[in-house]
Amino acid sequence: MTPILKSQARRLRGVACASVLLSALWLVGCSSDMAVQVQNKQAAQEVARLSAPPGSVYLGWRIFQAQCASCHGPAGQGSAGAPDLLPRVAAMGQRQFVSLVLNRYDWNNAVDKSRADPASREALVDQIVQRKAPPLVMPAWASEPGVSPHIADLYAYLSARAQGTLGTGRPLP
Repeated sequence: MTPILKSQARRLRGVACASVLLSALWLVGCSSDMAVQVQNKQAAQEVARLSAPPGSVYLGWRIFQAQCASCHGPAGQGSAGAPDLLPRVAAMGQRQFVSLVLNRYDWNNAVDKSRADPASREALVDQIVQRKAPPLVMPAWASEPGVSPHIADLYAYLSARAQGTLGTGRPLP
C-alpha cells in the first residue's frame, strides 16, 4: 500500500470511529431520556395532585364529622336541620366555599320569605320558640381554631363527595 492510500485509510477509519462514537453517544442520550420518562412515575401523581383541590380529604372528613355532621348529616347529604351540601359545593369553587364557611351564611331565606306575609312570620316565630324550626343561619367558623385552619381540607372532602370520587364512608388517611 502506498503512503497516500495508508493515510486515506487512517482518515476513513478515524471518521468511521468518530461517526460510531457520535452515534453511540446519541443513542445513549436518547435511551437515557426514555429511561427518565419510564422511571418518572411521579408525573401522573403530580398531575392528579395539581388538578385536585389543595387539602387533605381525610382531615376534611375528620373536621366535618366533628363540626358539621350533626347538622348536615354524616356524609354531607343534609338532614332536617340543614341542607345537602353536595350540589352546593359542586356548583362553587374553593374561594367561594372558603368565603361562605368563614362568614355567616344564610342557607335558607325563611326570614326573607316571612317578611312578605305577617301570618308566615308569626308561624316562623312560633317554630323558632318551640325549637321546631331548623337553624336560620350557618354559624361563622372564622374564629373557630378547630375549623378555620382546615377550610381547605373541608373543601377537599366535600368536593370529592360532590364529584362522586369518594363514597359515604371514612376515607383513607
